[in-house]
Amino acid sequence: MSVLGVGIDLVELQRVRDMLGRRRDQAFGRFLTDHERTYVESREDPVPHMAARLAAKEAVYKALQALPGTRGVGWREIEVWRAESGKPSVTLTGSAAAAADANGPLVIHLSLTHTHVSAAAVAVIERRGAVR
Repeated sequence: MSVLGVGIDLVELQRVRDMLGRRRDQAFGRFLTDHERTYVESREDPVPHMAARLAAKEAVYKALQALPGTRGVGWREIEVWRAESGKPSVTLTGSAAAAADANGPLVIHLSLTHTHVSAAAVAVIERRGAVR
């Protein structure tokens, strides 16, 4: 195994609260997949969960920059979801998945956290198996 990329991001909850207050549907449509939106909207306070997903997407995007062809990866090509165990996971689609497939097999490790002020995420991408 070898680490290919590391990304980190921090999102202020107040910025997300303001964004959702101004343009809730537009923000959800631009940044979240349908599954992410369903999860976020199911929470009593969606703001920390939205902020954590934005931080995770940005952290994954930053980690992906170690791979060729990832500059144009979009927000909705990185989907953050929770396993039944509660562990955060990532699914890539579109150009993000194509770049990962071309450089794989890859594993993306993701860690999320949030407080009453901010949400943060760290992503580590590693290649499994033989180095190309």
